[in-house]
Amino acid sequence: MSTSINEFLRRAGRILNAGQSRALILTGNIHDVFHNNKGKNDEYCSLVEYLTASWNLSSLILVVYELNGPIRFMRDKDSEKVRKAWIEWRLGMSADQLAINRMMDTDKVAAEVDEVTGMYDDSFQKAVSNPTLALELMRQMCLCSRTKVGESQFLKENLLIIVEGADMLLPDAPITSLNDMDRQRVSICHDWFSDLGFVNGDDSVVMIAESRSQLNQRIARLPQLIEVEVPSPDFDTRKHFISWFSRNDSKDRKIQLWGTQTELAELTAGLSLHALMQLLKGVRHGRAKLAQDEVVAKVEDFIKSQLGEEVVEFKKPGHNLKDVIGFKRLKTFLKKEVIPRFGMDSGEALPGAAIGGPIGAGKTFIFEAVASELDMVVLVIKNLRSKYYGETDVIFERLRRVLMALSRVLIFIDEADTQLGGVGADTHETERRLTGKIQSMMSDPLLRGKVVWLLVTARIHLLSPDIRRPGRVGDLIIPVLDPEGKDREAFLDWVASPVISGKLTGEDRERFAVATDGWSAAGFAALRSELKAKAKLQGTKGKLTMDEVIAVIEDLLPPAIGDTRRYQTLQALVNCTRRSLMPNPKITDEERAAWAVEIRQLEAKGIR
Repeated sequence: MSTSINEFLRRAGRILNAGQSRALILTGNIHDVFHNNKGKNDEYCSLVEYLTASWNLSSLILVVYELNGPIRFMRDKDSEKVRKAWIEWRLGMSADQLAINRMMDTDKVAAEVDEVTGMYDDSFQKAVSNPTLALELMRQMCLCSRTKVGESQFLKENLLIIVEGADMLLPDAPITSLNDMDRQRVSICHDWFSDLGFVNGDDSVVMIAESRSQLNQRIARLPQLIEVEVPSPDFDTRKHFISWFSRNDSKDRKIQLWGTQTELAELTAGLSLHALMQLLKGVRHGRAKLAQDEVVAKVEDFIKSQLGEEVVEFKKPGHNLKDVIGFKRLKTFLKKEVIPRFGMDSGEALPGAAIGGPIGAGKTFIFEAVASELDMVVLVIKNLRSKYYGETDVIFERLRRVLMALSRVLIFIDEADTQLGGVGADTHETERRLTGKIQSMMSDPLLRGKVVWLLVTARIHLLSPDIRRPGRVGDLIIPVLDPEGKDREAFLDWVASPVISGKLTGEDRERFAVATDGWSAAGFAALRSELKAKAKLQGTKGKLTMDEVIAVIEDLLPPAIGDTRRYQTLQALVNCTRRSLMPNPKITDEERAAWAVEIRQLEAKGIR
């Protein structure tokens, strides 16, 4: 079975075989299970077991170190080989020289051998509870392996050392805040991986951590350390696992599906194999048929557990474009141009869109409706930043793996100007790095056609120019403005319909229009709610007279945000990328220049 899961192993093997690097770090989906089909095996196992089974070659001595565990050799005879070679290396004598010296001065040599042997055995034993000592001992094993005495080496085979939990051994924190043991481990690994003898030798170290950014930066930034990502399972990998699970299931407790195994593999995009195994075991135990809703819920719960509920949520908008009042021209454009382009293959698909406009214009409501029309998973990004040191990069890398695994997904980012920050000199380093990574994802050809980005903000000008450029959401920047003309008439009818008998006509319509001049979509929605509540409180069977409606409107004092909303409207207009979306598609350069002048005037008054 050739899948992306196997590809990471091939890439790691090519790097080691070519001598391109002797220090690797495996990151990504490291806590999953992997298919071991070596020899007569047909099982799913942990990453360490998968690596040792795949790299179990006679020319290699495989060594595995796990935090709070012993240094393990995969073959017992290898343990004795390394012990013997280390003792000879510390004595500075080959096996032949040691034998000759024993014959000439038995007691003295025996005492030296006993002392060095005791030193090794003691260090080996203490390494179980002392990770610093374990790293130093493994570093010395590599020194021993490549050291020659005369023309022969102390150890003929090459060492391949697998270190699990590297992020716990070498935590990412400022060096001044590390304790003595942590600093010592960082120093050991820095010297180890930077040693030219190790770099040009034949021994290798493979560390395992979910993210390179979790390692101490003195190690993570070493050019000698090459990263190989373990991807989330793709469709073929999930399909193989489901088939394997079903094949190895007991005959009297077969899993029952609502459809085919292929349909289940498609629907579980985003799940790890471990989570998929949990799902299937639960269904098998319950002896019930697995429903689609259960699978969707499992995928959502898993992704939220990976990224954190404070980071993302799955959105299921309860409205569509038919529920959007007014905005007739914009809705036509969305139906004919935007939604079809979002659903196209990678070559023709839009990467996304940015939506600008003043606060209260209805941006979020309209584009939640667009999301519901797309028949995609809608992932709302709430907060990518973490309060914990170094965790923001880890969250981002998890997000990227999730996006790569999902078949099609819409990323919805409200208040995008605050979520994505900037890249200026006065921006925090973490924020600059996060924004840069988001930008690169937007233009990633691997994600084109799979991921659609919708960035909604009232402050479109505060989005990084790199985000607003063509090839990212800058391909389509849409202004959502206050309703005018027939759109405004539609809002008047919508607000009045629950409380006014019949249709608005003549003088009543004129009075209502004048009283609500310049109102936003949010203002109309709030007024509708206010009028319905008023009618209910008065016990007038849900109806009001026009005089009562006008009285309610006159009692309302609009907030002092007029200049701010005007500034946001102008920014949405000057950043719009389609003439057809302008209030006047025949807008002239002179009119656009006048907008720029007005923007500067508002900025001079402190409006931003």
